[in-house]
Amino acid sequence: MYDFLSYEKDILTSIFLGIVVFLSALTLIILRIFIYYWDTPIVKANNRTVSFILLVSILLNFLSVFFFLGRPVDITCLLRQTSFGVFFSIGVSSVLAKTIKVCIAFKASKPGSIWVKWISFNVSDYVVLVCSSVQVLICVIWLLVSPPHVEFDHHFYPGKIIIQCNEGSVIAFYSMLGYMGFLAAVSFVLAFMVRTLPDNFNEAKYITFSMLLFCSVWISMIPAYLSTKGKYMVAVEIFAILTSSAGIIGCIFLPKIYILLLEPSLNSRKAILERNKI
Repeated sequence: MYDFLSYEKDILTSIFLGIVVFLSALTLIILRIFIYYWDTPIVKANNRTVSFILLVSILLNFLSVFFFLGRPVDITCLLRQTSFGVFFSIGVSSVLAKTIKVCIAFKASKPGSIWVKWISFNVSDYVVLVCSSVQVLICVIWLLVSPPHVEFDHHFYPGKIIIQCNEGSVIAFYSMLGYMGFLAAVSFVLAFMVRTLPDNFNEAKYITFSMLLFCSVWISMIPAYLSTKGKYMVAVEIFAILTSSAGIIGCIFLPKIYILLLEPSLNSRKAILERNKI
């Protein structure tokens, strides 16, 4: 008897499929709304290019769950951790870029600030590019030196054969996770430091909550991941991917969608400036 997350036999697989479809559809709807309101003040103030990159990376995170479902084969073993690591790093780098942009915008608002010249410089784009490139490099080295592969475990469960992915290099796997955690921790610390800024810059509050949820999920995931085996170990990682990605959607984007759809009077430059004066 084989043990893996089967499409035909496991209710967990059906549950994950339903959640992935729902969250992917929700992300596409949010992306469509942002594109529709592309030139409005609230979207411009939300660093729209980085927001677009973040939404696309979150969508790809949700879709990467399909690499974890079904019977593992060599190609899915190669792609599951590396695609998840790269997509997540792009997303967390985007959050970090938004945090840095908030800090610069606030510092530049002070009279005579030397930070004014940094406003026109595309700091966010470079942050996303550089931080994501490091993760891509880690994953490329991983695949070249000791790539993941299919493994059959005959011993853990008597009478069962666990079909699973051997990560190849444990050091590379935890380097990938550790780098992603480092980016999330830096984003959280920066956002926490500027969380009390005026309301015009209150995106820092949402970033703080999203990174707090992100770090909490992955810190709690590690002992659960290490203490399980077979399909339940895969299920733990899928749960962490879905929960942390959904947390970013809920904390960062839903407040903006609420304003765009239900409070359109706040979607103006005048309203943003008035909120900043309160």
